[in-house]
Amino acid sequence: MADQAARQLLRQVSMGAMATYVVGAATKLGLADVIGDRVCSTETVAEAYGVPAERMVRLLRALAALGLCVEESAGQFGLTEAGSFLRTDHPESAHALVRMFTDPIMLHAWADLDTSVRTGKPAFDAVFGKPFFGHLADRPEMSALFNASMSQATRAVAAFVPDHFDFGRFRTIADIGGGDGTLLAAILNAHPQPRGILFDTAEGSAQAVATLAPMQGRCSIVVGDFFETAPAGVDCYVLKSVIHDWNDEQAGRILQHCRAAVPADGVLVVIEPVLPDLVEPGTSPGLYLSDMNMLVNLGGRERTRAEFAKLFADNGFELIETIALPPEIGFSVLVATPNG
Repeated sequence: MADQAARQLLRQVSMGAMATYVVGAATKLGLADVIGDRVCSTETVAEAYGVPAERMVRLLRALAALGLCVEESAGQFGLTEAGSFLRTDHPESAHALVRMFTDPIMLHAWADLDTSVRTGKPAFDAVFGKPFFGHLADRPEMSALFNASMSQATRAVAAFVPDHFDFGRFRTIADIGGGDGTLLAAILNAHPQPRGILFDTAEGSAQAVATLAPMQGRCSIVVGDFFETAPAGVDCYVLKSVIHDWNDEQAGRILQHCRAAVPADGVLVVIEPVLPDLVEPGTSPGLYLSDMNMLVNLGGRERTRAEFAKLFADNGFELIETIALPPEIGFSVLVATPNG
């Protein structure tokens, strides 16, 4: 029995990429929107796409086996709670996030993961001919999808961060690489005193105007490159899901620009997953798959607390506090102050 269970685990892991493509196909087709909150016949779903029912039922049953829908009776399908997050009209929709992470732009370079492990360099650059963010910059529609996916990924973090760290004591908060402003808007809503700066490239901040419109008068959008500079006049620098995109040398450049601008009483707040020192049995693979994704697509990495502390110390900051957000969120708030 134990031997059979081990074989089943190996088979499941080996076929994981197939599951990704099944979910990706369903997301591209918009199946969750067609099914909605009802139980749908295979024929009804198939008719929406002009395909034979006998072909559509195969996809629907694969999704049912993956736990994203349920076959209530023969040929009758409804969404599970997990599957409902693929609806574009769901208030907590993950449609853009799933669409992005099942797209070839995210997946193709994984075929050369072994090369990245050997060289330490992102396979993406060789596969696509330029770095990830440069590739996105040439494709506005894909860049907008990426921004939407990051916004959806940030919502859960943004719901908890303002209650776990006192941002109200600062004069100005700069969200470095802050994308569409989802996190900064949540912080400013929860803490009415500080002013905010959203600092990102033109592509990264393209959707920020709409998100930050309710903050008009308290928040500005500054277009810039965190590899070149950081905004001045700021006593709290926030970097959420930025440092893990880059290797230590690149991440160090970002931190050095913040260090050059931060006042003596200023604070650096980094919001990222923190790898445990040991992979315990039963640990969710998500963090470690993310670590591999950083390597193969960007050349970055997830880090342990000790690795964050060293990275900060090497670039002018001292890690003084680590605040774990609820386990289901999977992120921590790392607080650092200027050293020396």
